[in-house]
Amino acid sequence: MKVIARIVGNALALLATQVVPGIRFEGDVLQLLLAGAALGLFNLVVRPLVMLLSLPALIVTLGLFYFVLNGLLLMAFAWLMPSYTVDGLIAGMLGSLVIALVNWALGAVFGGDEKKKDEK
Repeated sequence: MKVIARIVGNALALLATQVVPGIRFEGDVLQLLLAGAALGLFNLVVRPLVMLLSLPALIVTLGLFYFVLNGLLLMAFAWLMPSYTVDGLIAGMLGSLVIALVNWALGAVFGGDEKKKDEK
């Protein structure tokens, strides 16, 4: 059940990124859910490898390269998904911020912390 919630959350986050100029999604609900699942897999497999490889740049820039890295990863994801387009690095960076905000908000409203639930 938690996996389905994460897929739907990623799909809603991808849909919300359309508020950023330069990001478009042209597909139906099924494609949106598939894109949400693909984004989850992409973040599970590719993101840790890229973070490890970019660790020197993250240290030198005191973490500011993280925003650029997120934009590049969103652009790479858009390259894999034909119905989702990101027109540039700035749009990718803003889109990744929107995804982070939507996932944070959904987690705050629906998720809750598992550790806090176990303590009660």
